Amino acid sequence: MNNKERRNAFMITPHGGTLIDSVAEGEERTKLLDKAQSFFPINLDSWSISDLVLISIGAFSPLKGFMNQKDYLQVLKEMRLSSGEIWSLPITLSVSKDIKDQLSIGQAISLKGENDVIYGVMEIEEIYEYSKKAEALFVYKTTDPNHPGVKKVFEKEDYYLAGPVTLLNKPEDIFTSDFQTPQQLRKTFQSLGWKTIAAFQTRNPIHRAHEYLQKTALENVDGLLIHPLVGNTKADDVPADIRMKSYKVLMENYYPSERVLLSVFPAAMRYAGPREAVFHSIVRKNFGCTHFIVGRDHAGVGNYYGTYDAQKIFDQFLKEDLEIEILKFEHAFFCIKCSSMATSKTCPHGKDMHIHLSGTKVRSMLKDGQVPPKEFSRPEVIEVMMKEMKKGNS
Repeated sequence: MNNKERRNAFMITPHGGTLIDSVAEGEERTKLLDKAQSFFPINLDSWSISDLVLISIGAFSPLKGFMNQKDYLQVLKEMRLSSGEIWSLPITLSVSKDIKDQLSIGQAISLKGENDVIYGVMEIEEIYEYSKKAEALFVYKTTDPNHPGVKKVFEKEDYYLAGPVTLLNKPEDIFTSDFQTPQQLRKTFQSLGWKTIAAFQTRNPIHRAHEYLQKTALENVDGLLIHPLVGNTKADDVPADIRMKSYKVLMENYYPSERVLLSVFPAAMRYAGPREAVFHSIVRKNFGCTHFIVGRDHAGVGNYYGTYDAQKIFDQFLKEDLEIEILKFEHAFFCIKCSSMATSKTCPHGKDMHIHLSGTKVRSMLKDGQVPPKEFSRPEVIEVMMKEMKKGNS
């Protein structure tokens, strides 16, 4: 075994066995881009552009393109691809009937952004109709249009296109200095000598409870990847640029720099609760992580899912099928009596001793100019948040 093989042997295998790479470079890209000028154009929104990118760079391995009907239906019903791999969310591209009627199987199409840039190409292998109600029920367990994920499903067009994709142009708002592809992160982990890596998914500023979970995990692994989702989120979620400032100031002041890495995850937030927890774990496996942190109400919204449903869903899978190890954590809080962070597993005191504020409550306090208590969030983070919120309100 040579040195490269020895290093790779330490890395977790990508989902499905191979890290997909369908990013065209050099002469291949030039030729494809030239041909794509004459292809039938499909305009993508930011959600679909991020899916195109994440498929192409291997983050969604083993997917090579947008899902065909067989995979789509099996994912809805059984949370598996037709090839047998665990997969919990549909990755699809919708088009209207008018556009569908102009397309045919085997046709190559260009995938454009709103700025008319051709970001990729796709070969159509299938066009199929689907039930929005069924998708909502299987994925989100509800058809309530107030659920942001359900709302998105019902806003989509009536037909799905399936087929492999190739990325031709890299969106500048995705390929920033804060982003590393699965290939890049795997190389980074190897260069750092990390064999075990715990990933933490977040769409919120990191508060003391999050920090407690991360550092508890860090006691048992070589490194921690803070991997915030920065794609489409709800209108009332804290904007990604503000969150990034809060993450960086926290890392500078409270984390061991040689054992923690920050890199963004440019996916859209589905708010699918338990199913999205599974999806998030698979994706982090593709990025090279061996462990994935799941706390209370992971990827949840409102009261659509039980507090620990996102942990219980993993019980139905064999460890060898998923491979990445799930770190399940109880709800953490600051106990006044203990004078420290704790959970119900470690703290004997009553709720009157516990300080817990929801993300919603904290956002409301910040907007009103109120300072959340230091037991909830580090002063440096609160300072960043208040300063940025004040800018946004002015």
